[in-house]
Amino acid sequence: MNQYVEKYFLILFSVIPISIIAGSSVSIINILLIVISFLSLMFYQKNWDWLFHPVIKLLFLLYLYLILNSFISLEPSVGIYRNLGFIRFIFLFAAFNYFLSNSKNFKFIFFVWFMIIAIVFFDVLIEVYSGSNILGYKTFIGDRVVSFFKDEPIVGGYVNSFYLMVIGFLFCNSKKYFFLKNNYFAILFSFIFLSLIILTGERSNGIKALFGFLIFYLFYFNFINNKKKIFSFFILFILFFTYLSQNKNLQYRYFKQIDSNLKEVFLGRGSVPLALQNVELKFKFEALIKSNIYLGLYKSGYKVFKNYPIFGVGNKNYRIESCNQKNLEYKYLCATHPHQVYFEFLAEHGLIGTIVLLSIIIYLIFRNIKIFILDKNFLQIGSFSYLICLFIPFLPSGSFFNDYNLTLFWINFSILYASNPKTNIIKNLNYNVK
Repeated sequence: MNQYVEKYFLILFSVIPISIIAGSSVSIINILLIVISFLSLMFYQKNWDWLFHPVIKLLFLLYLYLILNSFISLEPSVGIYRNLGFIRFIFLFAAFNYFLSNSKNFKFIFFVWFMIIAIVFFDVLIEVYSGSNILGYKTFIGDRVVSFFKDEPIVGGYVNSFYLMVIGFLFCNSKKYFFLKNNYFAILFSFIFLSLIILTGERSNGIKALFGFLIFYLFYFNFINNKKKIFSFFILFILFFTYLSQNKNLQYRYFKQIDSNLKEVFLGRGSVPLALQNVELKFKFEALIKSNIYLGLYKSGYKVFKNYPIFGVGNKNYRIESCNQKNLEYKYLCATHPHQVYFEFLAEHGLIGTIVLLSIIIYLIFRNIKIFILDKNFLQIGSFSYLICLFIPFLPSGSFFNDYNLTLFWINFSILYASNPKTNIIKNLNYNVK
C-alpha cells in the first residue's frame, strides 16, 4: 500500500470515535469516505476476490433479506433507505479487513482510540462531580451523564463499545512496550473504564459492560497467574465500592429502585406476604408492567408480533403500527421501537426474519471463537465480549438498526475478523474454520 494512501486511511479510521461524538451525519460521512475510498482502491487494483469470501456472501444474503423486508413492510418508504444503506457496513467490514492486513502502522488507530476514550473518561468525571462537562453540557435526564453528547445520555454505551477492544489491544502489545509490562496498566484501565460506564447512570449499559467485562476476564484468567488475579479482584472491589458509596444516584438506580419494585410485587401492606392477604400476584405484576415503561414496551412489541407473526411489520415500521390511531384496541405503547433487540426483531421482522437475522449474526460472531482463544488474541476477545452482551435477553437497548448502534456494532464486528491474520478475510480468502 502506498504510504500516502495508508496515511489517508489511518486518519479516516482514527477519527471514527470522534465522528460518532460529532453526530450521526458526521459519522455517516466518515464511513462513506472510507467505503468510497476503499472501493476506488479496489477498482484501481482490480481486486475483487474478497467479494467471494464465505463471510461476505453471508452478509450479502443478510442484505438481500433486508431489501425483501422493505417490500413486505406496512410502509415500504419508511424503512427502504435504512435497508438500502445497510450495504455500507458490509463494505466498511471489508475495508477494515483490507487495511489491517496491508498497513504496518494500523496500531496507531487503537492508540488514538484509547486516547479519545481516556479524554471522555475525564470529561465524565468532571460532569459527575460538577454537574456539567468541560463544554458546559449538563446532566439532566434522571441524573444520567451526557458528556460530549450534549442532550443524549448515551456516553456509557459509547465507551462500552470501545473499552474492551482497546484494553484487548493493550494486552496484545504488553510485551512490546515497557509501560504495559505485566499488563497491570491495562488491567487498571479496564476497571477504570468499567467504573466510568457505571458512573454514567445508564443501568442497562452498565449491566452489559459488567457482563462483557466478566466474559473478557473469564478468557484472560485462564492465561494469568494468581498474583494478577488477586490484583484484579482487589482493584475491582476498591473502585466499585468507592463509587457506589459516594454516589446516591447509583445506589438508587442499581439497588433501591429494583428492590422497591420487587417489594411492591411480592409484599403487601406492612410487609405482610401476599399469600396471607389472598391477593393474586398477577395483579401486582400487571401493575408493575404499567408503571415500568420498558416492560410496557416489551408487551407492546409482543402484541405487534402476535398480529404480524410471520414477517413482522417491517424494518423501522414499529412506529407506524404502534402509533396508528386506528389500532387503539390493541393498547400499544406509541414509540419508535420496543427498546429491546429480541422484541424489535420479532415485531419488525416476524418469526422468519428473526431466525434469518439471529442465525447469520450469531453464527458469524461465534465462527472463529476457537481461533482467537487459542491465539490469545485479546483484541478479538474484547470485540467478541461486547458483541455477545448486545444480545442479553430482556435488557433495554436502542434500536439495533439505528445508525448509531449499527456503527458501534460493525466497528466491533469488523475488528473481530480483521485483527487476526487467520480470520482476516483479505489475508485468508480461502481460509475456512472447521
